[in-house]
Amino acid sequence: MPHVRRHAALVITGLLLPALLSAQSFKTEKFNIGGDGGTDYLTVDPATGRVYISRATHVMVVDQATGKIVGDIPETPRVHGIALAPRSGHGFTTNAGDSTSSMFDLRSTSVIKKVHAGAAGLDGIMYDDATDKVLTIDHSRPTGTAVVIDPTSGDVVARVELTGDAPEGGVSDGKGRIFINIEDKNAIDVVDTKTWKVVATWPIAPCDGPTGIAMDRSTNRIFSGCSKTSVVVDATSGKVVAQIPNGEGVDALGWDQGEKLMYIPAGRDGNVTVVHEDAPDKYTVVATVPTMVGAKTVSVDDKRHVAYVFTPEYGPPPADAPAPAPGRRGPRGPVIGAWFIRITH
Repeated sequence: MPHVRRHAALVITGLLLPALLSAQSFKTEKFNIGGDGGTDYLTVDPATGRVYISRATHVMVVDQATGKIVGDIPETPRVHGIALAPRSGHGFTTNAGDSTSSMFDLRSTSVIKKVHAGAAGLDGIMYDDATDKVLTIDHSRPTGTAVVIDPTSGDVVARVELTGDAPEGGVSDGKGRIFINIEDKNAIDVVDTKTWKVVATWPIAPCDGPTGIAMDRSTNRIFSGCSKTSVVVDATSGKVVAQIPNGEGVDALGWDQGEKLMYIPAGRDGNVTVVHEDAPDKYTVVATVPTMVGAKTVSVDDKRHVAYVFTPEYGPPPADAPAPAPGRRGPRGPVIGAWFIRITH
């Protein structure tokens, strides 16, 4: 599909406001950025305003303000996520198709090397600023792994054996612990970065299928994104201290530290639930922002206080397409749009 960019009209959203919060409004701005391929995660670089968007076989690099394509990272088969390591000036992807991570230069977006993870099912990815390490989070068998990469050299320096076979997002407390959602167990694994071993596993019911994760280090609270009900977890005790209603089809979670706002995208419902942290154990839904069906992941720029989602738009499947197997998604038609959406307030 040619890189034709069309700019859609603004949509002003309604709000549910508690008495103690000042009136706010959120708006969405949409850009059709073109390009082929499906998607999974996207990642914003607050330092440059670039947004990295996974597109199945490549990563598109988009200017956050204009939706203009400013770069492309090729040969990333079945790419899922992108992490940025600012100290080294390098970025990394998770390529499930060949079990590698593409190491690239943040300025030029040129690929430096392919890091062979030695694990299957590369999916989530994160950067830990405390150790200056990148972790690919992998759906391996019999249990998932986190492969630890030195972002300067691109060398694999450790492997973490996790407790479930479907680990998803990870977040660091900056003090020697990393928390990784375990989707198949409805739990969080706690990793000690001195030993690179799991030291605890916390059940987080009523969360079902935790995927996205973020953290407020100032209150020591972890946010796990789950369909229908996301949860807030005390990062010391592992106790669930709050529950947050949201839509279905959640696959990420974004956090704006300065604004104390959480963004929970629901791909099936086509919206983002915006939540304010009133106190460490008290949270208020302040908006449900319409986006598009399929927009299931999010990235938040807490420098500009903007959230970003993305989804391809598909046309009807061919008339002779086979019927889907029970419980599986049916065939898709061609990509007819590729919508990069900014959420501001």
